[in-house]
Amino acid sequence: MEQTRKHSAAAFEAAPAAAAPTAAPAVGKPRSGHPSTVEVRHQQSRKEVRGMDTAELRSAFLIQDLMREDRISWVYSHYDRMMVGGVKPVRSMVPLLPPEELRTDSFLSRREMGVINVGEAGVVVADGREYAMDKLDCLYLGKDVAEVGFESVDPGRPASFYLLSVPAHHRHPTRLMKRSESSPAPMGDITSSNKRVIYKYIHPDGIQSCQLVMGLTLLENGCVWNSFPPHTHDRRMEAYFYFDVPGQQRVFHFMGEPEETRHIVMSNHEAVISPPWSMHFGCGTSSYGFIWGMAGENQVFSDMDQVGPNEIL
Repeated sequence: MEQTRKHSAAAFEAAPAAAAPTAAPAVGKPRSGHPSTVEVRHQQSRKEVRGMDTAELRSAFLIQDLMREDRISWVYSHYDRMMVGGVKPVRSMVPLLPPEELRTDSFLSRREMGVINVGEAGVVVADGREYAMDKLDCLYLGKDVAEVGFESVDPGRPASFYLLSVPAHHRHPTRLMKRSESSPAPMGDITSSNKRVIYKYIHPDGIQSCQLVMGLTLLENGCVWNSFPPHTHDRRMEAYFYFDVPGQQRVFHFMGEPEETRHIVMSNHEAVISPPWSMHFGCGTSSYGFIWGMAGENQVFSDMDQVGPNEIL
């Protein structure tokens, strides 16, 4: 549903410009009055990852504490310059303002973004137009959208918006896709504990974008394996965001090269960065869902290099 609604211009105003800093802003710290935090993550090579312990792996690839109340949390990854974010608006609309790291007048001056709601009913306002989003609906925001804000319909039952943003060179129109409008693709089977349904939203045959590809996967009850047998795609990186993981349950996310596997234990509403050279698959202690998003050399969903189960060490 789309509606036009007026919003106070003050809600979209950035914090007053500060004097030129003598050093880079502290990692994960917002400018005064700015409704977002940004943590910058640089790339790691295969060789580096082989020598990482558990704490180092989690620091490099795991993204936690995304759904903060009334504040957008960002991790800026140097893998294809993807930004992974989240926001839970409660008390008021949360505006999408450009952090200092982007050096732009508006967040989407040189970027595009995908939004999927994993919480209760919410609203995204984009250049004065209102997009109502229920759980698992997806909204694409194209380059040059100037003013964006996130709201919950009921503050007592807030929305939780998961955000992915990548650089863009062309303007594609803003588009909302309800979960019911996506094209579900059944995968796997119950005997392998990986029966699941893939919902594609942003891709060449769905919502058009410059390079972002985004969708989600829901596992059937009793199934726990995702993206198995696994694959790599050296032409693009990927991020996973796990949701609907019950409170005391966990997902064991596997990464690394087939002959050098590593794992990261993950909880609900946590994301993980997958380098282009790395596998990315997981196994949970219960059923769950996850959002996947890719960016890089191409948008061909099937462009991947399969890895046989017998090749994994």
